[in-house]
Amino acid sequence: TTTDSAAPVTVSGITTATAISAGLTHTCALLADGTVQCWGINTVTNSPTPVTVIGVSTGTAIAIGDHHSCALLASGGVQCWGDNEYGQLGDGTTTLSMAPVAVLGINSATAIAAGGSDTCALLANSTVKCWGYNLKGQLGDGTTTSSSTPVTVSGITDAMDVAVGHGAHSCVLLHSRHVQCWGDNSGKQAGRPWSYTFALTVTGTPGVAWSSGTPSVASINGSGLATA
Repeated sequence: TTTDSAAPVTVSGITTATAISAGLTHTCALLADGTVQCWGINTVTNSPTPVTVIGVSTGTAIAIGDHHSCALLASGGVQCWGDNEYGQLGDGTTTLSMAPVAVLGINSATAIAAGGSDTCALLANSTVKCWGYNLKGQLGDGTTTSSSTPVTVSGITDAMDVAVGHGAHSCVLLHSRHVQCWGDNSGKQAGRPWSYTFALTVTGTPGVAWSSGTPSVASINGSGLATA
C-alpha cells in the first residue's frame, strides 16, 4: 500500500534478508543469495513491494544514498544505480542509470557507505576512496570539486571501517581505534570547530565502533560504545 503506518508492517516477499539500508524515499535489502531487492520511490515506476535489482548476483553489502544505491560485490567491485547528478554512481558520468553500473577503478573494496549524493569505499589496503558531491569537501581529497570517479581520501592509510553522513561529511574508524572525519562541520560533526576538506583526527577516547548520521557524529564512551 501507500498508507502511512505508525506501527511496523511486514515487507512483502522478503524472507532471506541479511542486510538492509534506506535512502530518502526508498529501501533495499541484500538477500542471502547475493541479490538485492528494493522498494519505494523510483525514477519511472514507484513500487510498494520489493523488486529485484537487475545484474546484481554476488552482493555482500549495500549502501543507500538519498536517491542512489550501491552494492559491494564478492569480487571487491562496486556497482551503483539511480540518481547521478553529481557523479555519485562513480562511472565517470553524471547520467542517471536505472540499472547498476560499475564504479571505475574499484576492485578491492571491503566496505561501502553512501551519503546524500556521495559514496565511499574502504579498500583492502586500508585506504578510502570517495566519489560524487563535494561542495563541503566530503570526498576528502582536499578540494571542493565533485567527482564522477573515485578519488583517494588524503592521509588515510590505516582505516578499518567507513561511515558517510547524509549531510556532507564522512568518517573512518582506524585500526588504532581513533576516528578521523572530514567535510561539512557546521554542526561540529567533524569533531572540530571548523570545516575540513581532508581527514582530521577526532579527539577523545579511542573506540571500537561508531555510527554517523545527520546532523552529528555519535560520541564514543569509555566502554567503546556509540552514544547520541
